[in-house]
Amino acid sequence: MDSNSENQIKQAEKEDVARYFNGTGFDRWNRIYSDSDDVNKVQRNIRIGHQKTVDDVLLWIKDAGGLEQMSFCDAGCGVGSLSLPLLSLGASSIAASDISQSMVEETKKRAQLAGLDMQRITFSTSDLESLRGSFHTVVCLDVFIHYPQKAAEEMVQHLCDLTKERLIVSFAPYTPLLALLKTIGQFFPGPSKTTRAYILRESGIVNVAKKNGFSLIQRKLNQAPFYFSQLIEFRKDLKN
Repeated sequence: MDSNSENQIKQAEKEDVARYFNGTGFDRWNRIYSDSDDVNKVQRNIRIGHQKTVDDVLLWIKDAGGLEQMSFCDAGCGVGSLSLPLLSLGASSIAASDISQSMVEETKKRAQLAGLDMQRITFSTSDLESLRGSFHTVVCLDVFIHYPQKAAEEMVQHLCDLTKERLIVSFAPYTPLLALLKTIGQFFPGPSKTTRAYILRESGIVNVAKKNGFSLIQRKLNQAPFYFSQLIEFRKDLKN
């Protein structure tokens, strides 16, 4: 496949993701990432799993100290599950972005309803490729599920370029079991399968970060029924 064809496929998938999360996907995931009782068992377990990932990130950041002097980029902020706690904990500044305008507006709405300091957070509608800036810490949680291996590795390289010191990412890891489940899932098309889901090989993610001058500091696999997420923290090497 030539580069033009690859770019066309990437653009088409990106448009599908944006369309989904601005429509039916927004309604579904806004309920999942809330206290709503209007969720089924699968959605409730995804909520639990995602919250575990967010809680781990917050714990890692708090344990490192100095949060009040740190700038953050929440790349793929969703409805603010990470941005809003960071804001309430006193982060110096937060750039919250998402490919979905509906998600960004919901994050802003939740921040206002919580009475948080809106002067310390900025909002933008953007895909990962278009993000610009320089931040102490860049966090990208459960977004790479929309990227195949090569594209996800390219995004890791891009996020490294935005990061002064710490990069935290999570993704659905490749395992024989998940690969089997994904293969079986191809035989059950339906309205819920509106975007493609990719599982990634951790070695590829780690190698790209290392090539860009980052070392793996800690990692944790979070699992709940119907939720698998490999969480990794990278730190920029001092020599860089």
